[in-house]
Amino acid sequence: MKKETTGQKDLFEVLDFMEELDITYWLDGGWGVDVLIGRQTREHRDVDINFDSRHTDGLLDALLAAGYVIETDWRPVRIELHHPERGYLDIHPFVLSKDGTAKQADLEGGWYEFEADYFGRAVFAGREIPCISAKGQEIFHAGYEPREVDLHDMKIIEELLKNES
Repeated sequence: MKKETTGQKDLFEVLDFMEELDITYWLDGGWGVDVLIGRQTREHRDVDINFDSRHTDGLLDALLAAGYVIETDWRPVRIELHHPERGYLDIHPFVLSKDGTAKQADLEGGWYEFEADYFGRAVFAGREIPCISAKGQEIFHAGYEPREVDLHDMKIIEELLKNES
């Protein structure tokens, strides 16, 4: 039976794993929004991680060795994995530039390009976590038909951006 949600313990295990591998990463998606606001606001199906694409093969090898199984392989855009105890992990390789910007491949063979201020840090449960900023989350939540969880996250992002002004 597959674990269908990821809790805070699962999140911290993924973050610990990334830090042990010494790979530059940022938390994204629903958990990224909750980290920005400082509390868990909903259940999460997965943990979304954007990471330095130079480490794709090494990260995948480490995840597979740790018991994850690839569920969806859309390289170089994203890879979704599942672990029977930790749930789903959705990883997104980013090509990082020295000026702090980044880009991610899209499914049509092009690139999404991201500004340096899309990448930041926030404190959650006493832990400082690299995560996508509210500005970045706003962009990442655009361009597709939002689900109910996306609409929930977008309300929080709007609140965060309003508080920043």
